[in-house]
Amino acid sequence: MIVHPIDPVYDENSEVLILGSFPSVKSRESGFFYGHPQNRYWKVLSAVFEEECPVTIPEKRAFLLRNHIAAWDVIHSCEITGSSDASIRNVTVNDLRVILEKADIRQIFVNGKTAEKMYRKYTLPQIGRECICLPSTSPANAAWSLERLVEAWRAVRKNH
Repeated sequence: MIVHPIDPVYDENSEVLILGSFPSVKSRESGFFYGHPQNRYWKVLSAVFEEECPVTIPEKRAFLLRNHIAAWDVIHSCEITGSSDASIRNVTVNDLRVILEKADIRQIFVNGKTAEKMYRKYTLPQIGRECICLPSTSPANAAWSLERLVEAWRAVRKNH
């Protein structure tokens, strides 16, 4: 059983919440969300918000907060082989109320189909709020070019 090692990023000004499924091995090693260099999350969001792509953890945290984005994952702990979403078993979920009670979250987005599946199964019944599924920024989602991802992810900015 692996427990999620990364604290959520949010403050009272956060307006959108973006949830992944569970941190990859690289993210767990780096200690922050989307730490794998091939994951396009930071490139996509920086293009959407027309900013320089953040590199360091403090830059990434500041980017999220400056753009009123809260970030976390659906899953608190699970059994997982490497970074394979398909291998996830024995799930417990994060309690999103820690964010929802402090910030006026207008929209919840999930990054990819696994996050959506886990959200709908476990989180939706808990909090009763729908999510919008965005195409995964994972390198495993090779069918989506960076340009197509940026276009789809513009929905994050429209909700401000």
